Amino acid sequence: MKWLRYWWPALIWAVVISGFSTGAFTSDNTSHFIIPILRFFLPHAAPETLEFLHHIIRKCGHLTEYFILSMLILRGIRAGEKGLYLRWALVTILIVACYAALDEYHQSFVPGRTAAVGDVLIDTSGGIAAQIVASLFVLLGKAREKRHEDERKAAAAAPINTA
Repeated sequence: MKWLRYWWPALIWAVVISGFSTGAFTSDNTSHFIIPILRFFLPHAAPETLEFLHHIIRKCGHLTEYFILSMLILRGIRAGEKGLYLRWALVTILIVACYAALDEYHQSFVPGRTAAVGDVLIDTSGGIAAQIVASLFVLLGKAREKRHEDERKAAAAAPINTA
């Protein structure tokens, strides 16, 4: 059960993503609350512009959902270990891509939803972006640790002025 400690957030988030793949989140349904918000902020925008922005927001939702999933899967794979290994990132991206494909396949059976290869690519891109961000954080952390270590060594090597 130790594995569950690291994996439960990813499993819960996968269920949330599946919830977003139901009929409740069709484009028609989300337009009922997204379009009025857009109209509030852009009162003079043409209906076509609002529809386009609605589409972009939905696609950004895909990217964000799978960015989060990718980070949570990486957390599970790392299981508390520090650092980052290329194999962890690659396995994470593979899992994200497979889940995205499975989710799109599921949508092919949901009334009002369609399966789209483009969405799988967007989802996988979100997963890849997350791994790039995670890598940057690890690299920045290592650089910070090295800088602090160098400062400690320099302070220890400096002559003490007792004058």
